[in-house]
Amino acid sequence: MLVFDIETVGLPFESFDEAQQEYLLRYTQTEEEQQRKIAELALSPLTGRIVTIGMRMMTHHATGWSHKDVAYMLDPDMADDAGVVEGKLPSGATSYASSERTMLENFWKLLAANTGIQLISFNGRGFDAPWLMLRSAVLGIRPTRNLMDGTKFSYANHVDLLDKLTFYNRSSSGATRSFNFDFFAKAFGITSPKAEGVDGSKVSDLFAAGNYADIAEYCLRDVRATWELYQKWDQLLRV
Repeated sequence: MLVFDIETVGLPFESFDEAQQEYLLRYTQTEEEQQRKIAELALSPLTGRIVTIGMRMMTHHATGWSHKDVAYMLDPDMADDAGVVEGKLPSGATSYASSERTMLENFWKLLAANTGIQLISFNGRGFDAPWLMLRSAVLGIRPTRNLMDGTKFSYANHVDLLDKLTFYNRSSSGATRSFNFDFFAKAFGITSPKAEGVDGSKVSDLFAAGNYADIAEYCLRDVRATWELYQKWDQLLRV
């Protein structure tokens, strides 16, 4: 099994041409509205980039599960031909720093080498999976696996916990309300990945400051909590 999550930031606004900038800021009237639109660049693979792919690789043995935590990290100063720099994060997880292109190429190589691997995510079908595929295509990389294969209600080899916990009937209220990950985690007694003071809204600032390891650690906290939430669903709700 592979539990995964990504963190993204917006591309520099000045990297877009005049027509693109006008399109992105269309209908904004105040500077506050413009800044909000610029912050939203991190939400699309056409206007943002991936800075971390966090993964927990789970292997089942006769005695139970073993795991390895890995973070692919973007180092914007590394060229595509610079390869990968392996390191260790404070948590003990293994990190691999590289360009975004190299990071994505290595992610698809990993999936190609493990064709039957079961993916686990929270809202992966709504965000992470299409992001990985489209961003790869923008960079001229062909994915080795269709992460959006299947239909909204039936897809193999991927457990999207937001779908499972809302019974494929996400709504804005009621029993199948689509709560965010932090709320679901706390409801099931799981320590929030945001407990250490970092959340998704701070990723852009951390990246601008060069704190790439802090982003990776936050992403991996999300991944670990996703695994814990998966275990809750597997033990209590899977039928």
